[in-house]
Amino acid sequence: MTMKRLPFVTVLTKRFRRWDKSNTLTKRQQFVVITVILTAVLMLTQLVSLDLRYPMIGILSVLTYGLCAFGLREDLRGAEWVTLLTLPTLFTAAVAVFYFLLPTRWLTRLPVAVLYAIGMYALLLTENIYNVAAARTIALLRAAHSVGFLLTLTTYFLLVQTILAYRLAAWFNAGLVGLVTYPLTIQILWAMDLEPMIGKRVRDVSLVITAISVEIAWIFSLWPVRTTLLALFLTTCFYGLAGMAQQYLTDRLYKRTVWEFFGVVSIVFFILIFTANWRAAM
Repeated sequence: MTMKRLPFVTVLTKRFRRWDKSNTLTKRQQFVVITVILTAVLMLTQLVSLDLRYPMIGILSVLTYGLCAFGLREDLRGAEWVTLLTLPTLFTAAVAVFYFLLPTRWLTRLPVAVLYAIGMYALLLTENIYNVAAARTIALLRAAHSVGFLLTLTTYFLLVQTILAYRLAAWFNAGLVGLVTYPLTIQILWAMDLEPMIGKRVRDVSLVITAISVEIAWIFSLWPVRTTLLALFLTTCFYGLAGMAQQYLTDRLYKRTVWEFFGVVSIVFFILIFTANWRAAM
């Protein structure tokens, strides 16, 4: 038994298709419009009362998902509804939440809004490259991987920094870090093969990285260190784990690569040790 469409749904669908065909904006121009709308709404979140800010972040995140899906609508299918739209949504949420931690001056918030606009536009271009590359080979894929990785690390740092700023219990910090790590890992590893569905290897490796990140966050949340340095260390660990996982999935994980990632993590680890306030812990 087939379900009949409601009349108004049919009318809206026909009108949208008609508008879509007559739409003269190029994809890049649509991305600019989407970026301007999201940046404007981000700035509006600072004009509402404190009680409404978190609901506004939720609305802004949902709006980001919807507008990005609209901008990438031509080839969006299968796992791409999750993998392509996760990073833009979390990037917006990360910047919006981090906005609350800034001084209540437009002199500091305006530059962040500009950087958000630049990042969101670059992110839309990156996700569009992934979208196209899933169907055919494209020369810009390597550049998209670099930009996507950088913006993933930025999103991860902002979210982790916000989590740690609330100074919650160590086990609660670890749980929230896990909730942040898994979706960001899934999307960044999926981008290496761009399969129609998320493969078992990507899911398994993402779970391993999430488990390790949760353990690291739990242990080091007990250390007497500043939240910014701890967020930097957790982001560096994520950089090393995700970077090695990418090389592993493409069968290019060599000993030299492992040592390079391990070296970066070690440098930040020693900085964390030397800057810890061990007297306060005694």
